[in-house]
Amino acid sequence: MREHDDPNSLSGWMGIQTGPGGCSKGIQRVLNAIRVHMNMDVAFVAEFREQDRIFHYVDAADRSPINPGNTAPLTNGYCQRVIDGRLPQLIRDAQLLPAAADLPETSSIPIGAHLSVPIYLRDGRVYGTFCCFSFAPDETLTERDLQVMKAFAELIAAQIEEDQHATKARFERIRCITEAMQQGQPSMVYQPMYDLATGRGVGIEALSRFEQLPLRTPDVWYGEASSLGMGPTLEACAAHNALNALHALPDHMYVAINGSPEFAASGAFQRVLGGVDVSRVVLEITEHASVVDYGPLLKAIAPLRAIGLRVAIDDTGAGYASMRHILKIEPDLVKLDISLTRGIDGDRKRRALASALIAFAAETDIQIIAEGVETARELETLQALGVAYGQGFYLARPAPLYEVLHLTELGDGRSLRGTSTAPDTCGGTAQSFPTVG
Repeated sequence: MREHDDPNSLSGWMGIQTGPGGCSKGIQRVLNAIRVHMNMDVAFVAEFREQDRIFHYVDAADRSPINPGNTAPLTNGYCQRVIDGRLPQLIRDAQLLPAAADLPETSSIPIGAHLSVPIYLRDGRVYGTFCCFSFAPDETLTERDLQVMKAFAELIAAQIEEDQHATKARFERIRCITEAMQQGQPSMVYQPMYDLATGRGVGIEALSRFEQLPLRTPDVWYGEASSLGMGPTLEACAAHNALNALHALPDHMYVAINGSPEFAASGAFQRVLGGVDVSRVVLEITEHASVVDYGPLLKAIAPLRAIGLRVAIDDTGAGYASMRHILKIEPDLVKLDISLTRGIDGDRKRRALASALIAFAAETDIQIIAEGVETARELETLQALGVAYGQGFYLARPAPLYEVLHLTELGDGRSLRGTSTAPDTCGGTAQSFPTVG
């Protein structure tokens, strides 16, 4: 036997049925139950391919001459001969059957007793075989044992088809995301962030948009990529596209990119920053992303922070993890979530919580950015509370880079009043917004 060495094969690449970590637990339990019931040494399921068979599932009492992922030519061994009718499905003593005794495997493994039944898929195709064997002969085996094997082979066939369907669906999901990245997606829109005292644009947040079918919101795309183990790859594409805006921005402005802790801790994040002035980059880590171990994350971003990268905690106030992120990561910026800023002018509890965060930030040299500013009264309240920076539909809606550059040209410290001409949620234009004081 030789190890399966084709890394591009569908079964190996998709991680569904090769090896004990990827195989169907249902099939593995069936193999164990049958092997123990039959008092056999080894049970396995082998799939037939053009020239060979691959052992996807193996259960053994102790030592096993085969392992999941092993392959063997179809011309070797018992399996193909059972399918062809050259060997019976039930063999109590292989040495007493000339057609079996002459096979090298009978002596080298050795094989004493052997049961093997074909696995038929619903369309009538032979998938492979379900086999059990013992190293010693077993005269107690009966036709009833063989019927039990056949019954369980039908269950295995159903599970295999279910796994194949899952594999195909997984492949299609991977293909969809891969094609989107190859087409340069996600595309980017940008939302400006302003100094609320001067009206000066200080940075822009890059927001992903996907035009690939099926049309879905960015959170669905990223959630799907993460579930497929492609999260950092897709985030790297987004970050690369986002950072293309740096060359067009005034030198005093930065680009904020959203990144999961997994992405921030990965080599993909470090690679995407290669050749970039990281002092003009802010990494926004969402409050919603859980972090089990902060060690790898902090270790990965430490050298980047040392040369100017700033870190923001996004969505602060939206859940319990906010303060844990803040205390562990020690960010440079904290962004107040829209759930906190919305209606803050008429809600003293929101004002109290925001005031506490603002006071904490002042004590720890953290800058506060208010997200989701949608009304003049919200803006006035946030300014009165001492929030230095703001972002939201009332100030400017997300837009393509060339539109955002026009909105942020007020870099001369003029008032915020009248800087936004982007359409509001009703299809008109956003009102001008005054500066308190």
